[in-house]
Amino acid sequence: MPDTDVSPIIQLNKVSKTFVSHDVEIEALRNIDLRIDQGEYLTINGPSGCGKSTLLSIIGLLDAPTSGQCFINEVDTQRLDENQQAELRNLHIGFVFQSFNLIDEVSVFDNVALPLTYREDGLSKKVIHDKVTDALSQVGMDHRKAHKPNQLSGGQQQRVAIARAVAGDPSILLVDEPTGNLDSKNGSAVMDILATLNEKGTTICMVTHDPRYASHAKRQVSLLDGRIVDNLTSFDSSYESPLVSEIANQ
Repeated sequence: MPDTDVSPIIQLNKVSKTFVSHDVEIEALRNIDLRIDQGEYLTINGPSGCGKSTLLSIIGLLDAPTSGQCFINEVDTQRLDENQQAELRNLHIGFVFQSFNLIDEVSVFDNVALPLTYREDGLSKKVIHDKVTDALSQVGMDHRKAHKPNQLSGGQQQRVAIARAVAGDPSILLVDEPTGNLDSKNGSAVMDILATLNEKGTTICMVTHDPRYASHAKRQVSLLDGRIVDNLTSFDSSYESPLVSEIANQ
């Protein structure tokens, strides 16, 4: 479990999220309390529609809670305007999505470089080049930097997406179903990359519905109907969550 003697890198207090569609209110999240410390590797798992991706979007400042507080590095993000949130997100948070979200019209190198060009600190071309080259090398894709994404396999595209996420040296990596569009071999390769990044100090928060990959993390948070129902470390091996059992049998 998180170390209570250190400040959390992410802290959610009583976070709820309600969506309104055709005058019908849908409670996606209900009073979520969650603390994540620097260097943790945590997965958020649960059945479809339980609020996993909504929770990740709020942590990543892509969406705002209906109520509650979200702190990043002890900063109350609800007190920031859109530009300040965007700057905080760009400097400290990297994203990896299931659908890769790469731009087919530009090269792998330029896809990875794109977020760096929007940095408020105005990185030089040399610094951007060095960061992109290092990020592609970390995922074994430096030899494909001149290719377009549509010339790559799904596994290779996900590696490029991870390189794009880590090129800016984020302290937090948010990962949403990174193996959903991959076969088991490429899925395992992506998980190995994430494990290596975590060993180097990157905080990883990953959404997954797959118990095989959830077990790679040091802590597993299970959601059901928008609430946290389990919050277990990897050392809780004697306990089998009824929710995990339910997912495994689907």
